[in-house]
Amino acid sequence: MNWSIVITLVLLVMSNIIMTFAWYGHLKLQQMGVTSHWPLIAVIVFSWAIAFFEYSLMVPANRIGFEGNGGPFSLMQLKVLQEVITLTVFTVFVRLFFSNEQLHWNHFVSFGLLIVAVYFAFLETD
Repeated sequence: MNWSIVITLVLLVMSNIIMTFAWYGHLKLQQMGVTSHWPLIAVIVFSWAIAFFEYSLMVPANRIGFEGNGGPFSLMQLKVLQEVITLTVFTVFVRLFFSNEQLHWNHFVSFGLLIVAVYFAFLETD
């Protein structure tokens, strides 16, 4: 088993979970009345504080995973993986915390096209 693949993917998933909370968690907190009276700058600082931990995982994921550092992925492959992970984590987050948001057929088509994008990103061209 190539542990750099596993470590990279785990770090990417963990970092995206944290980043989703940094980007969208404040909206749920606002709905709950926790941050509804906070000024925007306080919400930004709060999100930046969370994002610090995301960066603490994302940077090592990219370092470990990048083929230029001995990892298994090209830069484009890392980016495509990261985007698919981001949208997957976001979809789970929305379903758990924003139950009024609905998934429609076009979202599923979009996800299917992302899978096609991953296929093409990993297609050997040499």
